[in-house]
Amino acid sequence: MKKYVIIGSLLLVVILAGVITVQYYTYLFAKEVTGEILKVERVNQQEMVITSGAAVPASQLFSFAVSIKDGAGEIHTASTEDRQWAVAQPGQCVEAKYFPYPPWNLDKTGTYHSARLIRLFECKKP
Repeated sequence: MKKYVIIGSLLLVVILAGVITVQYYTYLFAKEVTGEILKVERVNQQEMVITSGAAVPASQLFSFAVSIKDGAGEIHTASTEDRQWAVAQPGQCVEAKYFPYPPWNLDKTGTYHSARLIRLFECKKP
C-alpha cells in the first residue's frame, strides 16, 4: 500500500510540473536583456493604416520590432505590442525582458515575443 501512495504522489508531482511548465513556459524561460537600442521599428506603416480603410486593432497599431545590442556584442531581437517602445529611440540604453515562444510552436521556436520595457536610460559615454 505504501508503495502505491509513493508512486501516485510522484506521478502527481510530475504531471503537475508538466502542466505548470506548459502553461507558464514563456514566463519561466524569459530572459533579461540590458544594452543599447539599435532599432525600434513600428511594424504597421502609417500608409498601410490609412489605405486599408478598415479599423486597425490597437494591438496591431502599437506593434513594434525591437533590437538591442548587449555588452557582449550580441544583438537580441523581438516583436512586441508594448506601447512604451513608442518613446524609445536608437542610441538609448534599455533593460528589457524577452519572452520566448514555446518549442512546440514549431514555426516560431527560438524567437521572442512581447518584449517588455523595464527601464529606459541614457547610455554612459566612455
